[in-house]
Amino acid sequence: MLSRTGSMARLSRDIGFYNSVTSSCYAREELVLVATILIVEDEIPINELVRRNLQSVGHRCISVFDGKAALLELEQHEVDLVLLDIMLPEMDGYEVYQHICKTPTIFLTARSSLSDKVKGLTLGADDYLVKPFEMLELLARVDAVLRRTKKESKHFELDGVKIDFESRQVFLNENPVECTPKEFDLLEVLVNNRNIALSRDKCWSLPGATTMQGIQGRWMSIFRS
Repeated sequence: MLSRTGSMARLSRDIGFYNSVTSSCYAREELVLVATILIVEDEIPINELVRRNLQSVGHRCISVFDGKAALLELEQHEVDLVLLDIMLPEMDGYEVYQHICKTPTIFLTARSSLSDKVKGLTLGADDYLVKPFEMLELLARVDAVLRRTKKESKHFELDGVKIDFESRQVFLNENPVECTPKEFDLLEVLVNNRNIALSRDKCWSLPGATTMQGIQGRWMSIFRS
C-alpha cells in the first residue's frame, strides 16, 4: 500500500497527465465543465480518494456514505452528477437510483457481472464503472457524462460580480463594467475553468490573441476592472 506521501505524489502525477491530455483534446473552444458532484460511497478511503481527485481538476464535491443520506442531500441541493455505489447501508444503489433517475449518474461498484452491468444501464444510468478502477479513467468518464448532460450556465455570480453569458455583460455591485469582446472571451474561459490552472497555449487559442502582449493586456484590463 502506498504511503500518504506516495499517494499524494501519484495523485499529482496523474492529475498532471490528465490535464495535459484534456488540454490537447480541447484544442477548439470547448471548455472543461466544472460541476457539483455527489459521491455516494460507504468505504471512506475510496470516497476520500475520489473526492480529492475530482476536486483536483476543479469540481465541487459532496460526500455521503449511505443511501438515505444521498436522498436527503439531493432534496436539499441540486447536483450535476452522482457517483453511486450499489452495495450501500440503509438503501442500496439501485433503490437510490430509482428516486434520482433524472440526475446524471455513474455507478461505481465491485459488482462486475454482466447481469449487474445490464441492470444498471437498463435502469438508465449514464455509465457503469467496476472497482478497482484507475482514477484517470474515472475522470475521463465523468468528463464524458458532463459533456453530454450538463447545461451551460447562463450566469455567474461571486462577491458582487455578476456575469451574464447570454448578453455578454459584466456587473460589479450592479454597476456595468465595460469590457471589449476579446476581454469577455478571456473572462468566460477563466470563469468556466475556475480552480483549474490554464496553460498559456489555452489563452493563446482565444480568437484574436495574436500576440502575447495582447493576452497580457487583456488580463491586466480584466483585473483592473
